[in-house]
Parts: sequence; structure tokens; C-alpha cells
Amino acid sequence: MFESLTERLGKTLKNLRGQGRLSEKNIKDAIRELRMALLEADVALPVVKTFIKQVQERAIGQDVIGSLTPGQMLIKVVRDELTSLMGEQCDELNLRAPAPIVVLMAGLQGSGKTTTVAKLSRWLVERHKKSVMVVSCDVYRPGAIKQLEVLANEVGVKFFPSDNNQKPVNIATAALAEARKEFADVLLVDTAGRLHIDDEMMTEIKDLHAVIQPTETLFVVDSMTGQDAANTAKAFNDALALTGVILTKTDGDARGGAALSVRQITGKPIKFLGVGEKTDALEAFYPDRVASRIIGQGDVLTLIENVEHSVDKKQADNLVKKLKKGKGFNLEDFRTQLIQMRNMGGVASLMDKMPDLEQMPAQAKSLGDSEINRMEAIINSMTPQERRFPTVIKGSRKRRIATGSGTKIPEVNRMLKQFSQMQKMFKQASKKRGMANIMQRIKNPQLQRMRRF
Repeated sequence: MFESLTERLGKTLKNLRGQGRLSEKNIKDAIRELRMALLEADVALPVVKTFIKQVQERAIGQDVIGSLTPGQMLIKVVRDELTSLMGEQCDELNLRAPAPIVVLMAGLQGSGKTTTVAKLSRWLVERHKKSVMVVSCDVYRPGAIKQLEVLANEVGVKFFPSDNNQKPVNIATAALAEARKEFADVLLVDTAGRLHIDDEMMTEIKDLHAVIQPTETLFVVDSMTGQDAANTAKAFNDALALTGVILTKTDGDARGGAALSVRQITGKPIKFLGVGEKTDALEAFYPDRVASRIIGQGDVLTLIENVEHSVDKKQADNLVKKLKKGKGFNLEDFRTQLIQMRNMGGVASLMDKMPDLEQMPAQAKSLGDSEINRMEAIINSMTPQERRFPTVIKGSRKRRIATGSGTKIPEVNRMLKQFSQMQKMFKQASKKRGMANIMQRIKNPQLQRMRRF
């Protein structure tokens, strides 16, 4: 996410990190680089001007020049101003309103609106234990209603049926009545998208809004459209008051212009980020955490939250107990770790949240999701004995494993080498009680109160 912006800002700030003394000249040089990085990221020009002005005022003032560590202080100034630009704090959904809480989803065609309805449904069920009902008022796009029905079944929420011959207002009214009857906590209303904002679209959604009086009106927009995403959201907000924005496809957005422009241009908070195609690929938007990612400091808190919701605690506890008893880390354990990694969104998602990524070994950064799938296939082709006692895997066994997994012997050798490296890491961690400490942190409810950098 936002790789190009992170790389450009990272190079600029890295030159300042560790410098014992900064002058107005090299601060101005850094700020010039920041301006170019933001413009290349397709951040709206008025937003860039405001941001640069704020950084410059703080940087040339006592905040930086008078600091004992001016290079680090300037980095903190940039991070703080990025956070301020995006909204300071996480604006969560209003889930305190009387049930059923109605959430109206709007957006242009192709923004990923229907998929986002499914993602948000799953998020409400898993994170807040809410009963959710969904309904589609999109009577124009062929297959839109069926698509939502399939997704609702996939995430395990109630689906209110509708058809293309009904009027959107009538569908929404009937769905709201059914949600009350079924005692649903939340009703998500999917609406029709257009290729562009037009009067017909606005009239329809205004009528829907008036009838169902939603607690939340969320605009779903493709982050890869850059500052156009913010301009589209503003045009929509001018016609109908929004309560927030959901940025989709951020996993494919290398620039980040939308994330940095939306709040300033619309005055509305970004509430969620769509970070992948799967229904669990939705993250609450924390401006401070995203700012840390953008300047290359990672996002450890979100990483830990993902661990909390994705890692099988029982399996992790069993692994810790096993290591404490002196039993080795074998290929069965390795396969379990690979599966857990995939459940947390895959390697790309994990790497995005890791701090100091440039200091990680090149081998770790090159470990992609396809490589994980290949390694899992290789382990699946082994016998139970081979998984428990990897040292028995020699020439003839390697040939059989390679054939069974559709790979080649060098790939089997590479996987065994990577396993050996991870085995050493777990051995060291068990000696230092590192794994037990990690598990304690995962279970600790006070984790959310960790001090921010």
C-alpha cells in the first residue's frame, strides 16, 4: 500500500535521520523533496500546499532546530502533520444508535461497493458481534442482487431478497421493516452505481435517504483514482451529507493520493480501507497508523490486531508448550505457521505493516504468497514421518516429494533451507522465552493503550 510514496519519503527522511545538526537550508531541501513526493503521489495541490506550510512552520521553528535530535524530530513533525491531514483519530461507525442501525452505501460503478457491503458485514459480525441484514437496491446492474446474495451467504449474514422490477425506495422500506421484525442490529443497504454522478442518481439516493433515514451514509470510492476520488466524494457530499468514506483497492494503490486528500477536500473522515479481494480484507482507518506506514515506520498495532483475530490461540499455545518442553520445531509446525500467515492477509499485507522494511533480509522480502503456496504443497507431499523428522529427507525422498507437489528438487531444497532457518529462530526464541512473551502480548487487552511513537 502506497509503496511509491513510502519509498520516496523514506529516502528523503533517511538522509535526515541520525544527523546531529540541521540547518534551514537542508530542511528546505527536504521539504522540497516532500512536496515533489506528494505531487507525484497525486495528492491534491491545495492539500499539498497546506501540508508543506504546516511542516515548514514547525520545522524551521524551535520544534526541530532547537531539538537535541533534529533529524528524528523532523521525521516526527512529518508524521504528525500526515496524521493531522488524514484526521487525527479513527472515526468509528456509530453503533450506539437504536437498532436496526441503517448504513446506506453509495458509490460509482466499479468502486467495489457490493463487495464492501460483504466485507463490512463480516467486520460487524466478527469484531462487534452484531446481527446483520443486507439488501440490494441496485435494480439496474445485471447480477447485482444475486452477487450480494452469494456474498451474504459466504459471510453468514441475512439477505433480504429483491428483484429488478421493484423500485429502490420500496425495496429499502420493506427491508427496514423486515430488519425490525427479525431484530437485526444493523441493516446495510447497497445502492446502484453509475459511471459518473448525475441528477438521476442523486435524486434516487436522496429519496432512499429520506425514507430510511440512515445512521451512516458511506461513500465507497476506488483509491487508485487518486485525487479524483476526493473530488468525487466532495461532489457527492455536496448533494447528500456523508458521514464517512471507504477507500477500496488500497492494496493496489502505490501512490496514496486519495488517502491524503479525502479528509481535507470533503471534511469527512475515511472510516475503512479495503486491502484485498477477500471478505476479511477490511481495516478500520487509523490516521496515525497509516502515517507511520507512509514514512516507513510500519504499523505494529494493526499487525498485532490481525494476529489476535487470525491466529489460532490454541495452536499457538500448543507450539509454545512444545518448545518449552524441548521438542523441536518440525515441518508440521512450519506448515501451520504458513497457513496462519495466509490467514493474516498474506506476505504483502504483513510486509506493509513491518517497521524498517529496508533493513529486512532480501530473502524475507522476496517471499511472496505464491512461494508460500508452493512451500505448503511441498510439505503436503511428505509423509507424516518426514514432516516430524525432516532429517530423513534425502535424494530419493526429495524426488518423490518434488513429483508429488509439481515442483523441482531445487525448490524442495530451498524450502528445507528456509525451514531450517525458521527452526533456528524458534529455537533461539524458546531459549529466551521469546515465544511466551509474544503470546502474553497477543492476549493482553491493554495492548491498545501502547504508547505511540
